[in-house]
Amino acid sequence: MVSIQIAFLGTGLMGGPMATNLLKAGFDVKLWNRTRSKAEALESHGGVVVDTPAEAVEGADYILSILDSGPVVKEVFFESGADKKMKKGAVFVDMASIPPSMAREHAEHLKGLGVHHLDAPVSGGSLGAAEASLAIMAGGDKAAFQQAEADGIFKPLGRTTHVGPAGSGQLVKLSNQVMVAVNITGVAQAMLLASAGGADPAMIPVALSGGHGDSRVLQEHGQRMLDRRFIPGAPMRNFIKDIDTCLAEAKSLGMSLPVLEKAAEYYRELYDEGKTQWDHSAWLLALERHSDGVRMGDGPDVGPED
Repeated sequence: MVSIQIAFLGTGLMGGPMATNLLKAGFDVKLWNRTRSKAEALESHGGVVVDTPAEAVEGADYILSILDSGPVVKEVFFESGADKKMKKGAVFVDMASIPPSMAREHAEHLKGLGVHHLDAPVSGGSLGAAEASLAIMAGGDKAAFQQAEADGIFKPLGRTTHVGPAGSGQLVKLSNQVMVAVNITGVAQAMLLASAGGADPAMIPVALSGGHGDSRVLQEHGQRMLDRRFIPGAPMRNFIKDIDTCLAEAKSLGMSLPVLEKAAEYYRELYDEGKTQWDHSAWLLALERHSDGVRMGDGPDVGPED
């Protein structure tokens, strides 16, 4: 049996555990990361670290990339010339969150090089990456998706769904981010309301478990709010990038997202004061600031630098 060769670009907060799970599943993986030490941490699992993206992608059957943003994908993969080093018939799986229009441009460009493209962003945060329970939404060539499924490259990462043509994965990820943002704001408001009125906010996730108000956001991010510990599963900087893309995409389609627009104002307050790496559940802090000093709990606020 011929082994499947995978190139993995970006071994940070999300990519590190994802690449680790691919290695543990027995795939041959070449690794590249801008900060080399983050990739070298995976050598103990059998990963091979290379110096450039071009070295990583050469000869690979699948190129999985989870980089910071659309401009970074363009710089690292296209402007570096790495795209020209891919073999014909390879599949580039872009798991970063980028604008749908950019995903379509990349797909068209790679088609001209004889390379398949899937835009396959993920949801589930660093915990989902570590637990191999990510929700992966893939747009692009369905035959390439089905081959990737048959080759098992997504199984060590989570659950994958093909959602439409090129750019559709990014559209569904934007939909996810709208729901996550609104859900986080709802959880923060509900828990602060209960706490201010005298109820025990720690019992809210317990009492609502299984009810219509329950959600993963309530159980995970609600606990972060209770602990006032905002170590990122998803840093504010990346989340605001996605929110801005959501709002821009909605505008281009002639629609508005009024609840998201209001939530974004509070997120930007936190970003502008330097909480760029705090978890997005820190939205609670902005809500408290706008609530005449009402505060949930009396513990200190803990961020990633503390």
